[in-house]
Amino acid sequence: MVIRLLKSLCLFILAAIAGCGSADRETPETPISADSPDGKPRVALVMKSLANEFFSTMAAGAESHQKEHAGDYELIVNGIKDERDLSRQVALVEEMVAAGVDAIVIAPADSQALVPALRRAKEAGVVVVNIDNRLDAEVLQQEDVTIPFVGPDNRVGAKQVGAHLAAQLQQGDKVVVLEGIRTSFNGTQRRLGFEEAMAEAGITIVDSQSAEWEMSIANTIAAAMLSEHPEIKAILAANDSMALGAVAAVKSADRTGEVQIVGFDNISAVQQAIRDGAILATADQHGDQLAVFGIEAALKLLADPNAPAEDVETPVDLITVRELAE
Repeated sequence: MVIRLLKSLCLFILAAIAGCGSADRETPETPISADSPDGKPRVALVMKSLANEFFSTMAAGAESHQKEHAGDYELIVNGIKDERDLSRQVALVEEMVAAGVDAIVIAPADSQALVPALRRAKEAGVVVVNIDNRLDAEVLQQEDVTIPFVGPDNRVGAKQVGAHLAAQLQQGDKVVVLEGIRTSFNGTQRRLGFEEAMAEAGITIVDSQSAEWEMSIANTIAAAMLSEHPEIKAILAANDSMALGAVAAVKSADRTGEVQIVGFDNISAVQQAIRDGAILATADQHGDQLAVFGIEAALKLLADPNAPAEDVETPVDLITVRELAE
C-alpha cells in the first residue's frame, strides 16, 4: 500500500510539472506521464513566444508531424509568453528534464543564457538539439558542451532580402534597421546580412536599433526614426512582427508608398501586406517545418547514441509578391 501511494504521488508531481509548462501555451499540450508504457521516446519542443505567429506555426507543424508519426514518439510543446522572458525558458528546460523527457528541441530566446541549463540537461542524459537561433559558440566552449544546430543561415537570408530592397533604391539612399534581441545569434546574423547588402549597393544605414522582436516596440522606434531621419527610403526589420510595427509607423507618418519595408519569417499577415504593397519582401525559413527538422535530428540521435551530433543547414528563401503569386 505504501509503495502504491508513493507511485501515485510521483505521478501527481510529474503531472504538476507538466502543468507549469502548459500555462504558457494557448492550446493544451501533450500530457506527460511518469513512464512511457509503449517505450516511445518523449520529445519536448521548447520555443520562444507563441504570441508570435512564426512560433505558433512552428508548434502546429510539429504537432502535425507527431500525429503522422504517432507510433514513433510522443511530443510535449512549450513556449514562453514574452521573447524576453529568459528565466521562464530556462525553467521550462529544467521542468522537462525533471519530467524525464528523452530529448529537448529548443529555439532559445537567447544564444548565451540557455547554454548552462542545456548543458545540465545533457548531463542528465537528455538529447538536445538547437533550432532557429544558434547557441553562442564561445559559451558552448566555456561550458564544454556540444549541441547540434538545425536551422537556416540567417545572414544569407537577410542578405537576399536586403539585396532585393537595394535593387529598388538608388546608390546613396539612406535606410534604417530594426534589430532583434542583440544577444540572439539569429538577430545578429540578420543585421549583418542587411548591412552587407546595403554596403554592396552603396546605401547608407543611418540608424540601427533593437526592437526586441516585438511589434509594439518596433512601432515606437520606427516612428522616432522617421521623425529624426525624414530622408530615409526604407526600414529593414529583422523579423515580420517588427516589420508590421514599421508599417503602422509609416502609415501614421503619412509616408505609405514612400518608405519601403522588408522583414524576415514569412508569416501570413506579412504575406498579405506584401500582396497589398505595404511590405516589399521577407525571408521564408519554413517555420512550419523547422521544428520538424529538429525533431527528426533528435530521433536519429536517440536511435543511435554514437551518431555524430552534426549541424544541419535548412532552407531559407526570398519571398516577394512574385513568389506569392506563383
